[in-house]
Amino acid sequence: MITPPETPVLPAAVDLFAIGLFALSGALSGTRTQQSYVTVAFFALIAGVGGGTVRDLLIDAPVFWVHDRLVAPVCLAVATLAWFTPASWYNARLLVWADALGMAVYSVLGTIKAMGWGVPPVPSFLMGVMTGCAGGIIRDVIAGQPSILMRPELYVTASALASACAALLIALDTPPIAAWICGALAGFILRGIAIHWSIGLPTHGGEDESPPRQT
Repeated sequence: MITPPETPVLPAAVDLFAIGLFALSGALSGTRTQQSYVTVAFFALIAGVGGGTVRDLLIDAPVFWVHDRLVAPVCLAVATLAWFTPASWYNARLLVWADALGMAVYSVLGTIKAMGWGVPPVPSFLMGVMTGCAGGIIRDVIAGQPSILMRPELYVTASALASACAALLIALDTPPIAAWICGALAGFILRGIAIHWSIGLPTHGGEDESPPRQT
């Protein structure tokens, strides 16, 4: 993986495990809707690397998984595992919490990587949100399902909090690892609160349906 020297990276085993969890969420969305193996594998790859791919293309960095010999095979292996095993093997609640942790960590990673490549703080914050959320959004759009962007649950908001904390702390010359820990914790805690208490954002009331005034 090609990164600037000041950009902290996850340990390889942790990084692959987290990508594998994202890929598993994509693969299971394909098996639950009875898709073909090709579609399941595509969903796994999109969920695993989609957000990071969009980020790297936008900040003009080498696309991370293209230069890593293990990421794509891990996504495809996860897709194969999901295809040949019963869906009942996978604890949906546990996967939601694992996804929450992965979202928070990768939101911060995306922000710090973008700032390491010379991107200003506000665009870097948006790159963090892209890293944490874009893969799932792309997967859901292709699958014809309501994406996390169209649901009131606190998912993108939690990603935004993690990214904003990281961008702010880095801009204040906080060491990247400290910014990473604080940002990831903030995003994970907010997402965890939303999961536990089913909290969502208020939605717009729509058009005013009161009868027009007579003139």
